[in-house]
Amino acid sequence: MQNTLKLFSAGLLAGLVALTAGCGNDTEKRPSGTLISISAQGEASQVPDIADISAGVVTEADESNAAMQANAEQMEKLMKAIKQAGIDKKDVQTSGINLMPRYDYQPNRERQIVGYQARNTVSITVRKLDDLSKVIDALAAEGANQIHGPSFSIDEQEPLLSEAREKALEQAKVRAESYAKSLGTKVRRIVSISEGSHGGGMPRPMMRAEMASAKDSTSTPIAPGESTVSVNLELVFELEK
Repeated sequence: MQNTLKLFSAGLLAGLVALTAGCGNDTEKRPSGTLISISAQGEASQVPDIADISAGVVTEADESNAAMQANAEQMEKLMKAIKQAGIDKKDVQTSGINLMPRYDYQPNRERQIVGYQARNTVSITVRKLDDLSKVIDALAAEGANQIHGPSFSIDEQEPLLSEAREKALEQAKVRAESYAKSLGTKVRRIVSISEGSHGGGMPRPMMRAEMASAKDSTSTPIAPGESTVSVNLELVFELEK
């Protein structure tokens, strides 16, 4: 019985020691100094490497089926032109098909349908920016009477985001050191880091063309400029004497 009690007491004592040691480690991890929260933003830029445009065909006829038929025939030519321009199938997507009546509005009389307008639009991603002007001109030459864009962007953004993160982190560290110096303390460590949403800061060059024709004209001028990504960080620093 005595041996059993001794073993029980030894086990209980070991458990209490372990619990106390664990609590001590927890206390060491808890911030004991002054905490400051700092917001920082980093940006990085590069020339964009892809462009998105939309192109479409608008046709009109007295009857709805005639408007749709004419649109389908013209759109088939446009799709062939897109393929001949070297655009991959995965980079072409129908973004809208629309059929609407055209009305004749006259004072003091009920409006009447006088025809129909059919519209078909596709979204296109161009991955070779050197070919962008030729692609746009080819679309216009094959009957695209609506072209919108381009919208420039960066295909693989992660390397650029990493650069922006480093700049934001460095900015935050400089600010924390400034606070610490003013308070007569020093920066002990970073307690937490939270990353907010990413965004673009540079205006994008835009082009809009309607009822355009590439025949007997120079190539459409394109200026891709630069695309900018930004990273927002929220950091908590611990200061100590």
